[in-house]
Amino acid sequence: MTIFTHSQLTHSPFSPMYQHEFTYRVRYADTDQMGYMYYGNYARLYEIGRVEALRSVGYSYKEMEESGVMMPVYENKSKYIAPALYDEELTIRTSLHTLPSTRAVFIYEILNQQGTLIHTGETTLVFVNRHNNRLTKAPAALLSQLQAYFIG
Repeated sequence: MTIFTHSQLTHSPFSPMYQHEFTYRVRYADTDQMGYMYYGNYARLYEIGRVEALRSVGYSYKEMEESGVMMPVYENKSKYIAPALYDEELTIRTSLHTLPSTRAVFIYEILNQQGTLIHTGETTLVFVNRHNNRLTKAPAALLSQLQAYFIG
């Protein structure tokens, strides 16, 4: 398996989806006494992955919030396979397997610098109108940026 040293956008016509990769080096502050990444920090890696994934298609969380739409986490799942270690460079692979509607389900794979899968996760986020705190559809600007990845 190849590890990319920069953000990577991939698309396969055989499996309609959007996928992005971003690298992150485990810092001392991320680890526990054993030098392993503290389990609570994986959710932060999920956030880094999805923000960078959306940024890579030209969509900004900040602009979405300024337009009146928030995207809170509704559900979070994690599976720890092996520890991430201090000073290790990780690849955060973030995927959307379906086009968002009122919710978006992000799938994560975290690989160590040897390319070994060490963690998987999934978060479901919902789109909420900031003014009335009710569910709303995904912003049209986001959907237009992602639409091409789901044709097939």
